[in-house]
Amino acid sequence: MYTLALTPSRLDFYNPENDLQTSGRPAPEPAGARIMFPNIGIPELIIILGIALIVFGPRKLPELGRSLGRSLGEFRKASNELKHTLEEEVRIEEQRDQRAKMQAEQASAVAAATPAPIEPGSTGALPTEESTVSRTTAG
Repeated sequence: MYTLALTPSRLDFYNPENDLQTSGRPAPEPAGARIMFPNIGIPELIIILGIALIVFGPRKLPELGRSLGRSLGEFRKASNELKHTLEEEVRIEEQRDQRAKMQAEQASAVAAATPAPIEPGSTGALPTEESTVSRTTAG
């Protein structure tokens, strides 16, 4: 199995002192931490919409927008449903664990409160004076 060791010689080693530097230069970014898409502004959106209009045409573009909106809505609905299902399963599992813990505590409390078992051969009755031995000697 391959393990990744974070040592000071690696470029992606996290050093909290780099975050605290105030020398005016930004701390070096760890490898793979770059932003995939930069912020898209109004000019970029206009260019993207212009290209889409040229590629798909004015008649097909509203239909594509509607279908994209429906797809996003269905995806959002499915992801929320999955999220709620997982939360419900976690809640049920926690309740099961609490119930099992409570039953174990009750069983141990009942076992502690149960009197000691009677030895075989005894009647279970309290000893009488005749059956007890006196330790005092007359004398």
